[in-house]
Amino acid sequence: MVSELGVIHSGATARAAAEPDPPLTVFGCGPDEAAVFREAGARLGAPLRIVEAALDETNAELARGSRCASVSHRTRITRPALAALSEVGVEYLSTRSIGHDHIDLAQAERVGIAVGNVAYSPDSVADYAVMLVLMTVRHAKSVVLRAESHDYRLSRARGAELRDLTVGVVGTGRIGAAVVERLRGFGCRVLAHDRQPREDHVSLDDLVERSDVVTLHTPLTAETHHLLDRQRIARMRTGAHVVNTGRGPLVDTAALLAALESGKLGGAALDVLEGEEGIFYADCRNRPVQNESLVRLQRLPNVLISPHSAYHTERALRDIVENSLINCLNFENRRTA
Repeated sequence: MVSELGVIHSGATARAAAEPDPPLTVFGCGPDEAAVFREAGARLGAPLRIVEAALDETNAELARGSRCASVSHRTRITRPALAALSEVGVEYLSTRSIGHDHIDLAQAERVGIAVGNVAYSPDSVADYAVMLVLMTVRHAKSVVLRAESHDYRLSRARGAELRDLTVGVVGTGRIGAAVVERLRGFGCRVLAHDRQPREDHVSLDDLVERSDVVTLHTPLTAETHHLLDRQRIARMRTGAHVVNTGRGPLVDTAALLAALESGKLGGAALDVLEGEEGIFYADCRNRPVQNESLVRLQRLPNVLISPHSAYHTERALRDIVENSLINCLNFENRRTA
């Protein structure tokens, strides 16, 4: 029997409908996340139904009785899944992420589901982004790989010090602002650009032309898709670096690859990538990676790849879980007021 705070594993079905109606069904929830949900749910007085499998149209039935559901950013939420959620009575969908580009918002609106995102510690991604900036300008990938193979000679390529560089920060929301704050401690020149410009901001074209490193922290929208396109990459300084901890499609991957392989750019550090779905967060050691661009990028000695993990800290997890619960409880309170 599955309790209100139990975990439903992939394969469980309508049995959940017989349980007391919880305000929230949580999909795509691994063991470590489930433990935090249980603690926060008990503390906030929010009974939960936790489903280990990611949401799709085949298991949406498990949310029957819940007006709210929570999903991870790791899986695309399809139109059939949204329609199935609506059919079982879900009215509010909380994504455990800042971005919601993995959800078809128009379809959600059509089927009567409101969508909310969460805020979490900006320091998680900001720390990671600055780490990637440092790693790419110090050629950390090649240094570490050489040492791993017991080649302890110094590299012919010398690294750069941040105080001698100009770093362009694209997007100055909570995360971007935290990145700017950290970078200033290194004494480098910082240029900033945002969709809502301030007096001390510069245009995006000015930023890419003047920066030795461009780091991306803007949401993915129709307007920001391929924000770094072929034309803007061509305008970057020879030897410049790209860091992306935002969303993969902010960068035209084909154009980035061409610039890296030709030597136009000095390197890149990418925590996100176009076509990462189904690859990042999976164990691909014993199967082909179905993303040619990713394979080509990883062959390059000046490109660092990590699997969308910049947010992955204990503090961020606690923030994400608690804010997802609070969003759902607030929805319930508004609905019954």
